[in-house]
Amino acid sequence: MTTISGTNTTAMRGFRRAAAVIGILSISLTACATSAPEAEPAAGSAGEGPQFEFLDAGDGVAIRTGDDWSLPAGVTPASNSGFFSEEASTSDHVFTRSVDVSWRQIQPEAGELDRTSSGEAQGMSFASLDDQLAEQGPFWMRIFASGETWAPDWVVEDCGVSTYGPDYDGQRHLPIWDECVWGHLMDTYETLFVDGGLAADPQLAFVYVPGAFTWAEFDYEMITAAVDAGDLDLKTYLSWYDHAWTDLADLFGDNANKLVFTGEDYPWGPFGADDDLLAKQAVEAGLGIRTGITELSNFHLSEAPAYGSRVLPNGHMVLDDTLPVHDGTRIVATENECYNDCGYETDDPYYAVRQSNLKALQLHTNWIYVVPEPSYFAEYPEHWDWVRLSMGQTAETSADAWAALRDAEDMYWAGDEAGPFDGEWETRPWVRNLERWLVQVDEPGSVAHRSDVDVHTEVFEPDNGEAHEGLATDVAGGDTGFVFELDARFAAASSGSSDPVVKVTYLDEGTGTFTVDVGDWSSPEIERTGDGQWKTATVALPDDAFDADNTRFRVSLSDAADDLTVRFVRVVRA
Repeated sequence: MTTISGTNTTAMRGFRRAAAVIGILSISLTACATSAPEAEPAAGSAGEGPQFEFLDAGDGVAIRTGDDWSLPAGVTPASNSGFFSEEASTSDHVFTRSVDVSWRQIQPEAGELDRTSSGEAQGMSFASLDDQLAEQGPFWMRIFASGETWAPDWVVEDCGVSTYGPDYDGQRHLPIWDECVWGHLMDTYETLFVDGGLAADPQLAFVYVPGAFTWAEFDYEMITAAVDAGDLDLKTYLSWYDHAWTDLADLFGDNANKLVFTGEDYPWGPFGADDDLLAKQAVEAGLGIRTGITELSNFHLSEAPAYGSRVLPNGHMVLDDTLPVHDGTRIVATENECYNDCGYETDDPYYAVRQSNLKALQLHTNWIYVVPEPSYFAEYPEHWDWVRLSMGQTAETSADAWAALRDAEDMYWAGDEAGPFDGEWETRPWVRNLERWLVQVDEPGSVAHRSDVDVHTEVFEPDNGEAHEGLATDVAGGDTGFVFELDARFAAASSGSSDPVVKVTYLDEGTGTFTVDVGDWSSPEIERTGDGQWKTATVALPDDAFDADNTRFRVSLSDAADDLTVRFVRVVRA
């Protein structure tokens, strides 16, 4: 089977989840003292605005050391967005807890559900369904269904199926693609979610489906095992797959937007290109989508059709947020909790947290699984507050648009024979930037160049490749600035907004000044001191800087200035 750096991807993700659950059982989720100078985040409601003061432009330009994640007062979270975890932690704005059961627990015998018995799966113990649901507040769900010790014995007997495995946890799994097994599981889903009214419960945020395999995440390890055993072929698999997700969507009806497919585009499966786009098929059936590995922020998710993300010939990614999966009603989720946990380790957790969240937002996720302590909530509260208020926003509602300037390898696509590109990706496997409604544009005199001032190699895994954070001018070659273009929808929604600003995070090296230019208007000159620190210049813009017909601006070096490296640019509107 395909591996990542010698580690099976299923095992890697499952180990993440096991470590996270163990961590939850052993730590307090209450926010610790923070390093932020303003204040600790306060406990409150899901609709709370920014927990930190907006850093404005003062008299025109304000320069501060480090990154700046601040947002204007009055910004509120998007609807259908949030942090979720095994346990709620209101002080960390984690309001959505899990409700987990095994199939055997809730239906040990054919017929009615057992709502009062406890259960277990993956080494976790579950209280009864009724006890878990008695707790008030929003929740998400998993039914651990496929494991030999998760599934009811009567299903195995009635369907006459064999199991496959063991997986890396020593578990064997039922063939969920078997029509008899699937039929019984759908009957259980109908009894629980439809007849029992749970699908329509406003406290139910979403359900991970289909409940297979290891850690109830739909990886291809067991599918590959069945193929290797000679018990499964592509025709049989697709015959089931082609109706499985419409079965679920039809079952949930008006609540199908609560279903979250836990598989992925381009899975490590046994069918070559024939299974590449099956996650997209699940989304087209009406389900949401989830990935579990944005900590590896450079790897595999550049070309992600289920999310609408694709790589352009020039190496930039573009995301089609007009797809139904981004209509605001469905779930687009990821899981960012493994930085110095779950078998991962880094001596620069801030970098890892920052990049994984930028990647999550580039994919336009609206829900992120977190565990406050290993997710570094206490250490980086301003950043996580920005993420909380950014998830789920649209070009029309977001308070900011941004571009993270960089060149990074996506090693999943390092082989020229892989993928749909046919030689069209000119910089392969290098991906240019992470962008959200703001695009860095190369044009004569403003071509951005790879910078070597901040290089990160193989963070967490060799497959995470090499990343050069920041792009640079090339004065000697005639490139003396950077051009940026706003999404027309964001620009139109900005028309008439007061006190807009541009925030430019740059390396304070060299000499000479730079300005931010919008049309015929130029900002005061921004001085460099040459102290070698990353800084953010906040620049006040004219109130009418942007509208549907005015979407561009430039960061321009003054005459005789040294080259400038820029890492992050944000347009923030009040």
